[in-house]
Amino acid sequence: MSADTLLKETLIKRSQQKRLTSPLNYKERVFVLTKTKLTYYEFRAERKFQKGSIDLQRVRCVEIVKTEGGVIPCQNKYPFQVVYDSSTLYVFAPSYESRSVWVQNIKEEIKENSVIVTKFHPQFWLEGVWLCCRQAEKLAPGCEEYNLFGDLSRKLLPPIPGEEGTGSSRRPPPPPPPVHGPDDDDDDGSVVEEVVIALYDFNGPEPHDLTMTKGGEYVILEKCDINWYKARNTYGEEGYIPSNYVTEKKLGNLEQYAWYSKHVNRNKAEELLRREDKEGGFMVRDSSKPGTFTVSLYTKSAGEGGVAIRHYHIKETPGSPRQFYLAEKHLFTSIPDLIEYHNYNAAGLVARLRYPVGKKERSAPSTAGFSYEKWEINPSELTFMKELGSGQFGVVRLGKWRAQHKVAIKAIREGAMYEEDFIEEAKVMMRLSPS
Repeated sequence: MSADTLLKETLIKRSQQKRLTSPLNYKERVFVLTKTKLTYYEFRAERKFQKGSIDLQRVRCVEIVKTEGGVIPCQNKYPFQVVYDSSTLYVFAPSYESRSVWVQNIKEEIKENSVIVTKFHPQFWLEGVWLCCRQAEKLAPGCEEYNLFGDLSRKLLPPIPGEEGTGSSRRPPPPPPPVHGPDDDDDDGSVVEEVVIALYDFNGPEPHDLTMTKGGEYVILEKCDINWYKARNTYGEEGYIPSNYVTEKKLGNLEQYAWYSKHVNRNKAEELLRREDKEGGFMVRDSSKPGTFTVSLYTKSAGEGGVAIRHYHIKETPGSPRQFYLAEKHLFTSIPDLIEYHNYNAAGLVARLRYPVGKKERSAPSTAGFSYEKWEINPSELTFMKELGSGQFGVVRLGKWRAQHKVAIKAIREGAMYEEDFIEEAKVMMRLSPS
């Protein structure tokens, strides 16, 4: 990274529609921000791979794109826009934090521009129309006030009378907020957001539940108890989710990545890679030595038409800070950064890491109760099936709730148990956590 580089990250770029009938496509590009240019490259940040560059003096607006519940057709779910000349560049960041950093850094560099707009379009231009105001002219004036120093992903800063102009007449940007630990309160009483990744799909059975998609990101609003959290998705929808369906998104937590398979040994890894039979198929798994990891990689280019599977230990440099590398000493501060680099560069491996292969999907675990604080159901929603067992107090039968969820139904014989005792037993069961 050169001395004048402010930011560098692999993001996704949406192609511009040159004609109304042009299909949209989304491509990974390495974006580099300096104090004068925003440049993007294919594969890596070298001149010969440059695909485009924007002089920051030409930028009229940079801001997040409000999706309003719309589908984002790529894996990065946090879009922002860079408006320059008569064009709009749509870029998709992998996280809320990444997007905020890019938007605020570009805003800082363009604050003295004389071409800053007074209004902008907060939603996408799509299929010949602005989704925010339904204007059908691509160069139509914006429909929402633009605040160069605000961040619409948070809260707009109030305007100061007489300072609504552009350029140097605007007030200076506020100082950056202090850095806090994950459990510290800010001065205004807010806390640093905790973000989790969904390990399984969750189709909430109740209106107050929040449906989750595996791999999606969710902000935890409240940890109601050990089994249920209240969360918000990227579209601003809120509801309850089971705590055992998510994992914390943080540096060093590999469970959030599709390429990581915990508790898969060498033989099982080879079986899974051969079954997929894809060039560059790979997985990261636990090594036999605790706390270390191995990359298992499949290639069809082993010579004479044969296939091969290679296993590479992820090595660490001694001392602090520790760094990671594979076959050649291309050093990285984290394993995800190492994997991303080898997505595009073999660099001593038999092939690039092209296709993540995971172990067979585990079935989703049981939830504690039907939903948060829902332990009573309508008997008419139950379907009784075969008998599982019987005892002194009643019969236990296999059944289904709402014709899809398997349940065990305990039917108490009349007069076999006092109602108070039954309620006490139910209370004990409510405190149990599913294994």
